[in-house]
Amino acid sequence: MRIANNAGRLVLIDGENLLDVERASGGTFQTDPMAVFSRWAEFSAWAATVDIVNHAEAFALAGANLDAPSPRPRQVFGIGLNYADHAAESGLPLPEKPVVFTKFSSSVAGPDVEVPLPGDTVDWEAELVVVIATGGRHIPVDEAPSHIAGYTVGQDLSERTVQWQDQPPQFSIGKSFENFAPTGPSIVTLDELPHADALAISATIVTIDGEELVMQNGNTDQLVFSVDELISRLSDAVELLPGDLIFTGTPPGVGAGRDPKRFLVAGERLVTEIEGIGKITQHFVNRLA
Repeated sequence: MRIANNAGRLVLIDGENLLDVERASGGTFQTDPMAVFSRWAEFSAWAATVDIVNHAEAFALAGANLDAPSPRPRQVFGIGLNYADHAAESGLPLPEKPVVFTKFSSSVAGPDVEVPLPGDTVDWEAELVVVIATGGRHIPVDEAPSHIAGYTVGQDLSERTVQWQDQPPQFSIGKSFENFAPTGPSIVTLDELPHADALAISATIVTIDGEELVMQNGNTDQLVFSVDELISRLSDAVELLPGDLIFTGTPPGVGAGRDPKRFLVAGERLVTEIEGIGKITQHFVNRLA
């Protein structure tokens, strides 16, 4: 199953077809995309019975205006150094425990957005993002999958100067500017991703001249801490809530790890893609004073 947010309305996706959930369910489920996570079991059971392609109210994906599939998460977790090669390029040791920070929820955006650059050291980090359905505390590793709504594509954009400007560093501020947490295009449930622990993940810059530069080309099989382990460890400290997002870390190839360093500039586009889920695109512009 694939679910998405079409201009603020919850929809199901099948191929090139969309179906409005509130209308198709006769009002059983709300139009607000956030409302579905607290009724995930009931919603999933209903959605499994729906023939989206042949439904009388289905419409074309081409006419959609997709926004963040979980647009107002109460908590957004980021995991640092969760790929060994990324830790190495950062000059940091491999962590013994997950390195956790937050991206404030006001930075969450949809799959195709314009991003104002707040400085000249904005970096990219392609990430697999977990969307929580059933929340809770002290979730055992083997029960973690039952708490997942699905996966989506995310970019953990980071203004490196702000991130590292103080001691201790300002991770959360440096990673939470406007549209610095783009996600989408949809949430893909676990049944459609039987090999979610081995998905190709990439980030490509399209320059002002149209040149395509593949900056990251990794695979989720390189995660240091698995998705299930992250959920279990996080829930031992905090209560996970329906609709929460977990950015699971980025593979090597970020701008700050290059020699010379390379950052995003106005006029460029960034395309992030994960196998089996889809792609998202950001368009970078100069920030107004």
